[in-house]
Amino acid sequence: MRILLIEDTPRLADYVARGLRENGHVVDVAGDGIDGRHLALEGEYDVVLLDVMLPGIDGFDVLEAMRRAERPAAVLMLTARDAVEDRVRGLRGGADDYLVKPFAFSELLARIEALGRRGRRDADPAPIGALRLADLELDLLRRRATRAGQRLDLTAKEFTLLTLLLRRRGEVLSRTVLAEQVWDMHFDSDTNLVEVAIRRLRVKLDEPFEHKLLHTVRGMGYVLEDRDA
Repeated sequence: MRILLIEDTPRLADYVARGLRENGHVVDVAGDGIDGRHLALEGEYDVVLLDVMLPGIDGFDVLEAMRRAERPAAVLMLTARDAVEDRVRGLRGGADDYLVKPFAFSELLARIEALGRRGRRDADPAPIGALRLADLELDLLRRRATRAGQRLDLTAKEFTLLTLLLRRRGEVLSRTVLAEQVWDMHFDSDTNLVEVAIRRLRVKLDEPFEHKLLHTVRGMGYVLEDRDA
């Protein structure tokens, strides 16, 4: 899923974002309410993780702006404020779930997955937890990739990289985006980490098959798409 995390505590934001990326999700992070509102209104997200106490404007204001603009993303509010009236205000304002800090990451992940399943049932009859392109299929629950029925022997990072490319199929992703989303690092032009990972993934994904799915766009990045479709 594509997730927006709006959280002003850097240590918590880094911890949550890293955990979500390791589980195959695409994550954008905003550190205040104003940036968070902008991303929530302009981006396409499956789930927004929204802190209540934020600099600029608070989470309730962000939520109100999202619902007023009829943004379809599910909203899970994260907050240390556990008073009943705060939970009621959030849920009545359009939040889909509410989780009080401190929380276990496993519970957060389970709630996100539940929101994602709910959204897919409403919008898409495709099997839950599966991504497909041509004869490529990713089983996100079992973390298994197959092509033309053959199992692809991927490392954890290769699976995360392929998941990101498949979730954003047809979109050219730069080396910077891949480095930030898969390795949680800022891209260094002297580092060939992304190129090496792409090359290794291509050996497993494309070389055994006549039809290629992973393409290089010179000077821009990489794209996963079925160009014969």
